[in-house]
Amino acid sequence: MEPQQLKDVAAAKIDESRELLLSVSSRLWQNPELALEERMAHQLLTETLESSGFSVTRHFVLDTGFKAEFGSARPHIAVMCEFDALPGIGHACGHNLIAEVAVGAGLGIKAAMEAGGLSGRVTVLGTPAEEAHGGKIDMIRSAFFTDVDVAMMAHPYKLTVARPRALSIQAFDVTFTGKASHAAGSPWEGLNALDAAVTAYQSVSNLRQEMRPDWRVHGIVKEGGQRPNIIPERAVLEYYIRAPTDKELAVLRRKVDACFDAAALATGCSWQSEINGHANSNLITNESLIKFYTKNLVRLNEPFLESEPDAVIGSTDMGNVSYEVPSVHPMFSVGGQAAIHTRDFAELAGDPAAQPHALTQAKALAMTGIDILTQPGVLEQIWEGFRADMARLKDF
Repeated sequence: MEPQQLKDVAAAKIDESRELLLSVSSRLWQNPELALEERMAHQLLTETLESSGFSVTRHFVLDTGFKAEFGSARPHIAVMCEFDALPGIGHACGHNLIAEVAVGAGLGIKAAMEAGGLSGRVTVLGTPAEEAHGGKIDMIRSAFFTDVDVAMMAHPYKLTVARPRALSIQAFDVTFTGKASHAAGSPWEGLNALDAAVTAYQSVSNLRQEMRPDWRVHGIVKEGGQRPNIIPERAVLEYYIRAPTDKELAVLRRKVDACFDAAALATGCSWQSEINGHANSNLITNESLIKFYTKNLVRLNEPFLESEPDAVIGSTDMGNVSYEVPSVHPMFSVGGQAAIHTRDFAELAGDPAAQPHALTQAKALAMTGIDILTQPGVLEQIWEGFRADMARLKDF
């Protein structure tokens, strides 16, 4: 069969599975689970994929992780499947739709492989805890990606954007330690950790005039003492810092740490920091791979933007994957203008009106997988671009 015929097979399979895919998405949306607690989602997704003919490994790397494979040869295409929700606002990042797209793309690629007798492998990889831990990083450390040729996923958004910008991020707590004393009777005997934290917070805010326009620092006070009449001996700040690349992030972290050093010196306190979860790398969109994806969007009559230069979507552990293998992480419209991580976006993610958009993305990713499986030389072209990206970042 010709590649376009195989793409038609994949699209037909996804259309045929629309009720199954809607059911998966709806059940996830109705039962939001937080990072590392996605047990219903794990059961639902693994049973769905296993009943569809995939070989499923449950509790893969993490308790709620999984891999669902079809085929055993190369090329090996990995489709990322996210499914965790946000505290208080449910699927306000639309991970129920990400899971639906991943399952649909897997079904489409599998159908094309069967129809065309194609050699290769497709894995739908269940990656928990994107929002608060970074499950893909655990998958990287497990060596899963050592035999993966490309990684793909699609994320809901207010627009369809082929090359979104996602920044490197590090999340950490900073604990200042002083000495408790009676705040009225003998304050001079104390060392005020809250003063240290406030000084540090203000110093970081003052640092902003020296920060590049695409650097981000945001923090909160988590602990500031027990009672007003006790000099606080412990205060804790929580910070997220972000930058366009891992190297710039390291520069920003040194500048922020200098603020903490100065605050400790000024107050006589000490400080230490602890990383929360995994640090996320910036997202590197593979140019060759994304061009196949956008050509397939055109065939599907789906409008899109090549990029959104002034917008940042935040950060994602898919960035770490993009440092391991050629990757794409396009954003796709769900038919409304609400921002992600809002209650309004959660409503959009659970609206049946989002389904045509999700099905189109499943088709586009499946068709991109078929391009890789059927066109000689494509993988080398993709990997040449990947190696060039890695060299450029090394020299940056």
